[in-house]
Amino acid sequence: MSDTNQVKKKESLFSAQNLKLLKGPFNDNNPITVQVLGICSALAVTVQMKPAIVMALSVMIVTAFSNLIISIMRNGIPPSIRIIVQLVVIAALVIIVDQLLKAFVYDVSKKLSVFVGLIITNCILMGRLEAFAMANKPWQSFLDGIGNGLGYGLILVVVSFFRELLGYGKILGMQVIPDSFYQAGYVNNGMMILPPMALITVGTIIWIQRSKNRDLIEK
Repeated sequence: MSDTNQVKKKESLFSAQNLKLLKGPFNDNNPITVQVLGICSALAVTVQMKPAIVMALSVMIVTAFSNLIISIMRNGIPPSIRIIVQLVVIAALVIIVDQLLKAFVYDVSKKLSVFVGLIITNCILMGRLEAFAMANKPWQSFLDGIGNGLGYGLILVVVSFFRELLGYGKILGMQVIPDSFYQAGYVNNGMMILPPMALITVGTIIWIQRSKNRDLIEK
């Protein structure tokens, strides 16, 4: 009987509905391309892949654990101060993440500069806390935070991949375009490292996604 109960518990933890919380933000409910949230950081930290990956992981961690904490506390939070409580939780987690980055990846932390601190104002976090964590159980809220963090991170990685490749001829700081290409006349596209190209790249991703899924046009 105990084995049966454990199997049922695992199935409930990773039920189809719970897995949808993880998978949905990758496509039909992506926080950047569908909900149009977190655009500012997507434009600011995607010149190179390494900072973009670190930023994506930071947002995912903060989103997941802030969702979890607020969901646990939701019944004891007075409605009149819920925004203040949410901001305090987010700020505490961002400070922890920022200090860990400075301790273990200081060079990346310097490149990200103030944008780690600005996770506090990232509308993805406040949106998920208000729309989901305040109304759902801790496990579902935790999965929702991970899913939205991964969906956000996916776009950052894709945008930074093309910007670093075409702008510098590198991937993760390693040269990938052969010297023979440059000797033959190939030139890196300097425009790719400018902020407007980040917006154009994100817009291109949105266009491709919505052309493949016409239902998203109505959202």
